[in-house]
Amino acid sequence: MNRKETERLYGVLSFLAKSALGILGFGALTAGALLLHLNLATVGPLYLLAIVLVALHWGFWQATVVSAVAVLCECYFFVPPVYSFDIADAQSALALVVFEFSALIVSRLSVREKRNARDAEAQRRSMAMLYELSRRTQQLDLRQPPGSQLLYLIRELFAVDAVAIFDSDLDTIDVFGSFLSDAEEMARNTCYFEVNQDYDDLDFSRRVLRLGTTPIGALLIGGRLNPLTVDAIASLVSITFDRYRSFASETKAAAAHQSEQLRTTVLDGLAHAFKTPLTAIRTASSGLIELGDLKPAHADLAALIDEQAVLLNNLTSRLLQTARLDAGQVSLKKQTVPIADLIEEVAAEQSNKLGDHSLQISISDKSLAARGDRELLATIVTQFVDNAAKYSTPGSSIKISAQESASDVLIAVHNQGPLIRPQDRERIFERFYRCPETKHQAPGTGIGLSIAKKAAEVHNGHVWVISDEQEGTTFFLSILGSKGEVIDRTYS
Repeated sequence: MNRKETERLYGVLSFLAKSALGILGFGALTAGALLLHLNLATVGPLYLLAIVLVALHWGFWQATVVSAVAVLCECYFFVPPVYSFDIADAQSALALVVFEFSALIVSRLSVREKRNARDAEAQRRSMAMLYELSRRTQQLDLRQPPGSQLLYLIRELFAVDAVAIFDSDLDTIDVFGSFLSDAEEMARNTCYFEVNQDYDDLDFSRRVLRLGTTPIGALLIGGRLNPLTVDAIASLVSITFDRYRSFASETKAAAAHQSEQLRTTVLDGLAHAFKTPLTAIRTASSGLIELGDLKPAHADLAALIDEQAVLLNNLTSRLLQTARLDAGQVSLKKQTVPIADLIEEVAAEQSNKLGDHSLQISISDKSLAARGDRELLATIVTQFVDNAAKYSTPGSSIKISAQESASDVLIAVHNQGPLIRPQDRERIFERFYRCPETKHQAPGTGIGLSIAKKAAEVHNGHVWVISDEQEGTTFFLSILGSKGEVIDRTYS
């Protein structure tokens, strides 16, 4: 015999027992009325009061049974002729019918009022528990997954038989109590198939946990809870999951920011520390070369030392520059920068580094200009040209173009060379990152493009790259600017 059948049998036995007690009580009441020689006018209200009390304490159907017994007692003991079920006149019969209907109506109203009061109390308790659950979810330790903590709160506050919470993001399930089937499988199905269902015969409910319209988990509850209460619990669990995800994201972002700050500080410190010995090395090597009284082998070594010292000095300068850009310590020397002059200057400086590549310049407007720091803007274009020279196909040309696009100046450096994979087109602007396929093709540190990106950002501009096997690779810089006449030039 299952739980429902047991409860049904108990209900029948309870009904019979209460009805029997009610009949015995009316027998005692009738006996007392006869001993006191009460008449029908006095007995009727007493019977009605007794029926209402039965209705309030035991229920409508028990009151119905007792009211039928009360009518029989009135008819037999108090309605002439007494001690007989015969009714002498129609008025007495009508009085009995009115009494019965009055008893039933009053009993019904009494039971309804009691049920409403009970439902109101249950709702009040439910709201109080939901408020407490909401309050205590605000005190959860969001450094730990919330599933097990929510499980404990729901068990404690709602006294459920079983509860399970599935978190699809963490792919974990926390379970208390036992379910008729596998809780984990049921919870996953509830989430993935988006099932919301109440099983009244099993005292069991299941709900999808959502953020907006996106399923993020499932809640299973075994126990007698109002479906609206289960909905509210599911909403609070979903909100807590969202808070946990937000807290985790904020913590991760804060940790990443602290790590970046530490790395920037270390780089700045190292770069400053390297500057002094590098200056001494360059001074010494330059001095040896200027003396001129060196054997050829010694002169070559001194020249190599001087060359590498220059490279190290440039690298430390870049490290200092990127550290200052990261820390926001760069004060821009803003001025109107003619784009044609800027590109001509970069082209002249880079001409001895182009090797067998020709450099073509195309500027749509001679008076095209931008407002910004000339040195930083030159750094961006120089980095693009240097990159193109390193990775271009031998003998190919490098093209620099500038044009107005809406209210911006768009500077592009194009070359023919290896394809940059889509997954690398954002990462190459990260510090120290180099494409795996080409990092051995040319020397480099992976710092230059990160400096270019930071320099563009401090100008409220941005940089990006497109790359295609047929069309080649083009790096872009977009900043605010103005317009003028066309310029076309070629350098080799």
